[in-house]
Amino acid sequence: MPKRILVSSLIGAVALGGVAAGGIALASAPTELTLKNGSARYVAPSDGGAGSFTYTVDASDDSGIRDLKVLTWPASSELGPTAAELRWVESAKCHSGSDETTRCTYTLKVTKREAAGVAKGTWYVSVLATAKDGDTSYVPRAATFDVTH
Repeated sequence: MPKRILVSSLIGAVALGGVAAGGIALASAPTELTLKNGSARYVAPSDGGAGSFTYTVDASDDSGIRDLKVLTWPASSELGPTAAELRWVESAKCHSGSDETTRCTYTLKVTKREAAGVAKGTWYVSVLATAKDGDTSYVPRAATFDVTH
């Protein structure tokens, strides 16, 4: 009888070990690149100085964030940029907040002269994020904002 108990215990231990190992594998599964809490803000220039455009987003990936590209464009243009086109635009500045989450901010100063030459109305923000492991996330309309003069 003791041999049966020993064999049953060994089988149970192997089964539990397999379940525990599977649980560890699931817990360490790679996460997808995500963008959360994105916001855009435009401040029109005044007689007292330049205006600005700022886009901020929290990017997360288990490997970390390598780069975040930002492009603004007027809704009236019906431009619709692609992810491939965003590879050639300016990058946001990104600062790690934790092992997986990075806060990225793109800031652009706008002079009165520059503002006078752009379309008034609704503008869109397109974003291309790239993780350190090569994963990408493209959001064609990550945010909207209004340009006023």
